[in-house]
Amino acid sequence: MKRYAFSLMAAGLVASLFLMLVAFGESANVINKPNVKIDHSTSSNWAGYAALTSLASPQKNSVSDVKGTWVVPAVTGNSSSSYSSAWVGIDGYSDGSVEQIGTEQDWINGAPGYYAWFEMYPKFPVMIKTMKVAAGDTISAEVSYSGKNLFLLTINDLTTGQSYRTVQKARAWRTSAEWIVEAPSSGKGELPLADFGSLNFTAGSATIDGHTGVINDPAWQDDPITMINSSGDVKAQPTPLLTDGGSFGVEWLSS
Repeated sequence: MKRYAFSLMAAGLVASLFLMLVAFGESANVINKPNVKIDHSTSSNWAGYAALTSLASPQKNSVSDVKGTWVVPAVTGNSSSSYSSAWVGIDGYSDGSVEQIGTEQDWINGAPGYYAWFEMYPKFPVMIKTMKVAAGDTISAEVSYSGKNLFLLTINDLTTGQSYRTVQKARAWRTSAEWIVEAPSSGKGELPLADFGSLNFTAGSATIDGHTGVINDPAWQDDPITMINSSGDVKAQPTPLLTDGGSFGVEWLSS
């Protein structure tokens, strides 16, 4: 009888794992890459804002913190799968690494899928399985440099009270802070951008060269980044910053 009960339990675990793989299998393979710049203020995979000491010649080892808040958008789609990531992070605007944490909003096999993740690119992303994320949840996230190549990455679901934090080690330039909606990539290149409608970042702030301020603080320069395709058509674009200097929206226009 005990052996039979154990078999049922094992079968249930296998079934649950299978369902999880069906729901997240495609999403788990996405990668969040550095800015693929097309021209000044345009990118094939980023939409949002970056802040750095100088757009032309950013100072290394200057960024020590970035934080922001957003509401997970409800994605829609058709029979094709599409993907979107929202995150805050350090680096990636003009260098080859990114230290980032955020949420995924995907349309997989005719249904929406949401989860939290972090990534220390070029390492692969890590799905945060201890948090359950849903459309409409308010998310607060932060990436902070604590010295000796150590980064503290934190994400809080203010709607449900869930939270997660991790310390990761990486050699990084720390030249930029970002608040981004991204079209993730796979091994074959950039993926179709999921229709997230609009996503609003609020309470965006950074610490750069020892000074803490909002995105458009006069102590540094900021760049609004529009996502376009190879033909120049806009995929997603940021709105102007609001009067508080730390809030803006990103509007989806095409996949």
